[in-house]
Amino acid sequence: MWWFYALLSAFFAALTAILAKIGVADIPSNLATAIRTLVILVLAWAIVFAGGEYKSMGAVSKHGLLFLILSGIATGCSWLFYFKALQAGQVSQVAPVDKLSVALTIILSAIFLHETITIKTAIGAGLIIAGTLVLILK
Repeated sequence: MWWFYALLSAFFAALTAILAKIGVADIPSNLATAIRTLVILVLAWAIVFAGGEYKSMGAVSKHGLLFLILSGIATGCSWLFYFKALQAGQVSQVAPVDKLSVALTIILSAIFLHETITIKTAIGAGLIIAGTLVLILK
């Protein structure tokens, strides 16, 4: 079932790029990011309250909270730079380069989480890196 959610994630990420490119056309990219973040904040908390998951707030450890905060900071930085890139470049180039994060995640997961990189995973990451280079080199 994870793959179904992953496909939905990919679809909405693609849709996000198109909608964001249109949305940043006439406003500063940082303002666009702030507006997008506000919408996500309201939507996420509405889902948490609708599902009753807010009752689990007390179970969040300090360790977990710290890493969720750090993840939030990383996400915010990613979005800020993504919107800057969208404003300056073409979606068909920016979005694939942004997906270089997949290869970087594979590498970082091996370093920090000690996950095993199989030959299949290494080839896939290598192809992503090669594809990114093809798109950014003129």
